Amino acid sequence: MTITCLDLEGVLVPEIWIAFAEASGIPELRRTTRDEPDYNKLMEYRLAILREHGLGLKEIQETIAKIDPMPGAKEFLDELRSICQVIILSDTFTQFAHPLMVKLGLPTIFCNTLEVGEDGSITGFRMRCEKSKYATVKALQSVGFETIAAGDSFNDLAMIQASKAGFLFRSTEQIKKDHPELPAFETYPELLAAIRAAL
Repeated sequence: MTITCLDLEGVLVPEIWIAFAEASGIPELRRTTRDEPDYNKLMEYRLAILREHGLGLKEIQETIAKIDPMPGAKEFLDELRSICQVIILSDTFTQFAHPLMVKLGLPTIFCNTLEVGEDGSITGFRMRCEKSKYATVKALQSVGFETIAAGDSFNDLAMIQASKAGFLFRSTEQIKKDHPELPAFETYPELLAAIRAAL
């Protein structure tokens, strides 16, 4: 059996932190894993900015409530789930992801957890495991599954490269240039066709 592993932000939904950067008027929060390969470093940077501006979980969740999946994302996911098992592997957090999962029809997602103080401030974060996307793909393979993977950022490359078929989706020009061996697609029909062919 094959399981398709998809990234979330930039693939199925807009980047949460970019949306919040625009809503809060703090351009420094626009940095994502497309810009910073070290996720721990990126999150510490974000949390420091939130502390500096006195912003917490409530403000971010208010922004997330207004975010819709990318046009065509739910239809793509519905079609994909009709032909194979799908797991969304994301470095986001359960407190951010749930409302978006409802809008996508409640697909399975593996992500991380925020540590939140009683006052709603985000005090830290707990990663599910080290190199979570790669580790999850390898764990699935260790119990008899084959994997197909697609994502857009630096932190997706390991799971894409470790899978029997892997694709870049709406990635950056730099990542596509650095990895010409990876097929790169811009539309859901293209990605769906590539996954079908790889099954």
